[in-house]
Amino acid sequence: MVSLGIATGFERSYGVLKRLGATPLGTQRLVLAKCLAVVLVEVVQLLVLVGVGLILGWRGDLGAVAPVVGAVLLGTLAFAGIGLTLAGTLRGEVNLAAQNGLYLVLLLIGGIMFPLDSLPSWLQAPAELLPSSALADVMRGALTETSLNGGAAWIVLAVWALVAPTAAAKLFRWQ
Repeated sequence: MVSLGIATGFERSYGVLKRLGATPLGTQRLVLAKCLAVVLVEVVQLLVLVGVGLILGWRGDLGAVAPVVGAVLLGTLAFAGIGLTLAGTLRGEVNLAAQNGLYLVLLLIGGIMFPLDSLPSWLQAPAELLPSSALADVMRGALTETSLNGGAAWIVLAVWALVAPTAAAKLFRWQ
């Protein structure tokens, strides 16, 4: 979210995307291409991590492969969509601050650094609707079989994966 969003925001402010806007590319294809680029980087990273893990003696659970891959794809779409929505609507400098600020918020109250039940009670229910919380819960469930929110987390993650890129494509401005 952060790297993609900041880079795209500055591409926009420097006029790079304005030139792309003169081509038949369109915002939907731009969003799709940027999401696919992130997925390709993730595939390379995954291959390196799994390769190093196997060399060091790790033996993963093959039953977790499908849920992990699904969660990573949905999470990628959700976070790329959020980053591109901000990048396509905010000025470069404001986008930079917004991306980093949102990253911290999602990290702190999204069930990643602290369990959701350690948050104030009034914040727990809204925090469960965050994509970071849903992704953390789905990954936790796939890798350790200790999911806190089960199927609801998959639904939240799928909704974010659909809504965020759609919003990015609809709201994106070339300049």
